[in-house]
Amino acid sequence: MARQHRELQQGSGQGVSDDLSGEDIFSDDRPDPAAPGGSILLALPGTLVDWDPRRALVGQYPDGVVDMVLDPEDPWGFACVRRQINLGVDPQQALADYETTHGPAVAWVVRVCLENYTLAVNGLLPGASDLLGDLERAGLTLWGLAAATGQLIESVSEVLSPLSALKAVLISSEEHLDLSDPLFYRLALRRFAISPGHTIFVDADPEHVAIADRLGMDGILAQDISSLRQLLRQRGIAC
Repeated sequence: MARQHRELQQGSGQGVSDDLSGEDIFSDDRPDPAAPGGSILLALPGTLVDWDPRRALVGQYPDGVVDMVLDPEDPWGFACVRRQINLGVDPQQALADYETTHGPAVAWVVRVCLENYTLAVNGLLPGASDLLGDLERAGLTLWGLAAATGQLIESVSEVLSPLSALKAVLISSEEHLDLSDPLFYRLALRRFAISPGHTIFVDADPEHVAIADRLGMDGILAQDISSLRQLLRQRGIAC
């Protein structure tokens, strides 16, 4: 993953406007040059990574405080801070924004969470590494769309070493786009030189899968590795 991250940084200077200028040059009636056997585009951490932000706070604050800080129903809560940072906003600015609505004491808890955020990543989900190997042997080329920062991916590259099976990963903070934006998907198709008609997209978020479907990909909503295997087999993939 560290090598992939360096390669991605080297290739990211051309900009979104350059990537998406002109007509797409890959049609769906012939194999993609970069992935003649077809592609699978995997959302990270949603599909493969054992990720839980609670691990960054467990033991440091009571469960009730952790629940409050990580409340997914809070429109200006931790999910908002995380999304800002994943879009490339400076963490200090994101924390300052959070403090305006939650106060300094709660903002300090979020600061602690961000400082310990590598603890949220616990490697891959059970069975994920074997699945990646099986998909490679089946002739698929594997790619990633990561809602994360390059710094986080670099810092946890050792525990995520099986993700070296991914040929390349597009990182949200470096593109200032995330999985709620169709442009992020279009940029991945262009950067990776693959066409939507030859690409399966996998995520655990139905909104993201719906975006991929609208762009012509075959979206799979998968909550775990076992169900993902089953859905891939239904599409004729030997895995």
